[in-house]
Amino acid sequence: QVRLVESGGGLVQPGGSLRLSCAASGLTVRVNDMGWYRQAPGKQRELVATITWNGITNYADSVKGRFTISRDYFKNTVALQMNSLKSEDTAVYYCNAKSAYWGQGTQVTVSS
Repeated sequence: QVRLVESGGGLVQPGGSLRLSCAASGLTVRVNDMGWYRQAPGKQRELVATITWNGITNYADSVKGRFTISRDYFKNTVALQMNSLKSEDTAVYYCNAKSAYWGQGTQVTVSS
């Protein structure tokens, strides 16, 4: 049974940083495609960043240069480092595995 649990969300001021983490069980992040998505109120869920099983990363244009996706093989987690946060980054962030499994989401609010 695959389970994804996100953590690390919260309230941060514009320009600040947060690091989200996704703990996976039932699959190995090292050999699977993993990703982060987000959904803002009234909007559709959108891709933020993905990393393939062989380490190829992809980012939404809106976060390029500010966000970084990475994996920790030992902990079996996927992280999203978010820097220079903007109010428009406010959303619920979801971890995804194999385009099939989803976590419960973690709220990120960027506000002064």
